[in-house]
Amino acid sequence: MSIAPASVLKCLADDTRLRTLLLIQTEGELCVCEIAAALDLSQPKISRHLGQLSNCGMLKDTRKGQWVYYQLHQRLSGWVSEVLAATASANPEPLQADRQRLARMGERPERQAACC
Repeated sequence: MSIAPASVLKCLADDTRLRTLLLIQTEGELCVCEIAAALDLSQPKISRHLGQLSNCGMLKDTRKGQWVYYQLHQRLSGWVSEVLAATASANPEPLQADRQRLARMGERPERQAACC
């Protein structure tokens, strides 16, 4: 999937969207409540940013029961994944803190009990 570089960079220019993408890339897939807990932000704010990332073609969502899980779009251009990987590698501290907050939720299905 080809997304215009300017659209990708606009999505990455926001700290919340960037942290969300890095976390999803690391974890594979996450639901809104997991992202909200990891980033320590409100669910409506996370939902708004997820909508923007989905609209620009960077995320794909999948409904599983009452939860919607987000993952990087499988047809995302390779250069976008490389940019995300390089960003995570060069800036591990923010991602590490987000992953620690996510880990405090436990594993699924325990995490799902804490959600919504």
